[in-house]
Amino acid sequence: MTVAAAIRERDVSQLPGKRDEDWRWTDLRGLIRQAPEPSAVIDPGSLGSGPFDALAEDVIVVANGRGAAHIGVEPGETKVVALRVVSRGDGAHAARVSIDVETGGRLVLLETYEGDAGGYLGQVGLLISVAENAAIERVVLASDGAEGVTVSEALVELSPGAAFAQTVLTSGARRQRLQTTVRHPGGHAALRLDGVYLLADKRHADLTTVVTHAALHGATEQLTKGVVRDQARGVFQGRIVVAEGADHTDARMGHHALILSDRAEVDAKPELEIYADDVSCAHGNTVGALDDEALFYARQRGIPEPEARAMLTEAFIGEVVDRIVHEPAREIARAWAAEQLRA
Repeated sequence: MTVAAAIRERDVSQLPGKRDEDWRWTDLRGLIRQAPEPSAVIDPGSLGSGPFDALAEDVIVVANGRGAAHIGVEPGETKVVALRVVSRGDGAHAARVSIDVETGGRLVLLETYEGDAGGYLGQVGLLISVAENAAIERVVLASDGAEGVTVSEALVELSPGAAFAQTVLTSGARRQRLQTTVRHPGGHAALRLDGVYLLADKRHADLTTVVTHAALHGATEQLTKGVVRDQARGVFQGRIVVAEGADHTDARMGHHALILSDRAEVDAKPELEIYADDVSCAHGNTVGALDDEALFYARQRGIPEPEARAMLTEAFIGEVVDRIVHEPAREIARAWAAEQLRA
């Protein structure tokens, strides 16, 4: 039962729904009652530039499911690649992208999800392989349309000594799920999984991660922050599994959210499953409102309340954005987040 199969076979009964534990807050089966027609073909040349195009050596466009690609980095090579996943219209489409970084290679993957006002259903599956002593930094900006439904599912295979760093920033959609599953081999491989969701109106975003530590000496660091207002809904699901024998694992997970209106909602489910003895693991989760004292302090200094709220929320999520290593991408992400907060 997968979203890709449901699209391919035009069978909505294969969509995940609220009876599936990992999808109970992002019910697609209850939302989509009839299989959409396949999406129309669109010309990538008609799309204009993407947010990261100017930073990349290569730009790959997957438009309405067409243009599935392979991104390869040779041993010792360094690349910056922009991957644009574009959805237009009211149809359904699915795509696959494979990414392989060979030994000692370095890849900065700048990934965007770009939707229009259509009621599309889109799915993309990413298979990411990081060889020994190779590194990927993945920065994702998800700007789907308010009526769109998008599911992104990334499966990451790490090798010993590899490094994978990810920052996902999203403004949500009618339904949106950005999922990352990581197979962590230990062996001093390093993993960072960060996220920011900034949601307004009736938008919905689901950031789900699953990390399985399989052997000795692995590290995972995770920080997700969200801001929701109006009738928006944010979902965070983070699971870290430390298998038997994966001693000396160091895993940290944090999720923190601000709710700025009475009708907004945040559902959070951080989990640690530990089957090894000699580990250092922790998780934290907070959901609350803006600090009234900080807001009062700003207003006493002549800052109008809307601007003060924007400043405080921007500082709140800034901790995540600041962890992006690639400086030009970090600046674009910071500007994007500021625009969402001040809209």
